[in-house]
Amino acid sequence: MAKFVPDVTTNRWVIIAEGRSKRPKEAKAASNVNKICVFCPGFEKIPGTEVYRIPQGEPYSPGWQVRVVTNKYPITDFHEVIIHSPDDVKDFDRLSVEQVHKILTAFRDRFNFHTKNGYVMIFNNVGEVAGASINHPHSQLVVVPKQITLDSLSIEPVVNPVFETDHFVVHCPDFSQWPFEVWLSPKKRGEYFGQIAPEALADLAQVLPNTLRRLIKHLLGGEHFHPGMPMVAFKDGPAYNFYIYHDKDWYIRIIPRLVHRAGFELGTGLSVNIVDPADAAEILKEETEG
Repeated sequence: MAKFVPDVTTNRWVIIAEGRSKRPKEAKAASNVNKICVFCPGFEKIPGTEVYRIPQGEPYSPGWQVRVVTNKYPITDFHEVIIHSPDDVKDFDRLSVEQVHKILTAFRDRFNFHTKNGYVMIFNNVGEVAGASINHPHSQLVVVPKQITLDSLSIEPVVNPVFETDHFVVHCPDFSQWPFEVWLSPKKRGEYFGQIAPEALADLAQVLPNTLRRLIKHLLGGEHFHPGMPMVAFKDGPAYNFYIYHDKDWYIRIIPRLVHRAGFELGTGLSVNIVDPADAAEILKEETEG
């Protein structure tokens, strides 16, 4: 069970979750050994308890397209893993719009299921430096008790737009703390993510992959697009986090993991962003295929 420890001087909290240190790390198999992925079809009984699937069916049986299981190594008392698809490689940027829509539907349904339990945080880690321990594309849902103070950002003003649709504006806020940080802000304000309308959810199923493709295109290898800063690139494949804001006026914040935080940032709480958000937005305006 998680232990919540407050700092009485700052009103911030720390979660002590010793079980997280035991979570598995995916290892590379020898050339003559088939890799076993516990999130792939055929291994449905190995991960945690199944709580949701699309389409509906018998738990632990094949035939699923999106699957949600409890996390065996939880951060808090309610912690779930949302497995994006049976595919071991394809993620949001390469899956069909229809499959992304199914994933987002699972996000919405599980968000609404857990709102009675506390603040619902849905997040996605891609790449080892971003905290992913299993490569099979998946997201996570964690519930934090409402008496805990969350140190998270409210929605930022829409500036430095990349593109927009009927329901969303994709932009790089002036307050961006990370290089090429991108926000997906719904045009309809005052709602929780779980209240998203069907037409907006369908729009988001295209907007999120589009945004990720732009980031990956410009940051994968990356030396060509921003002279003088060859270190700003996904050198070992895409590495990013995104999360869905837990409260009213929800948004999606995508953070490419291009730099490491060092002593100055840790000691002051200040973030150093080496790419002007206005420049990032101009670079990301270039459209991608797919």
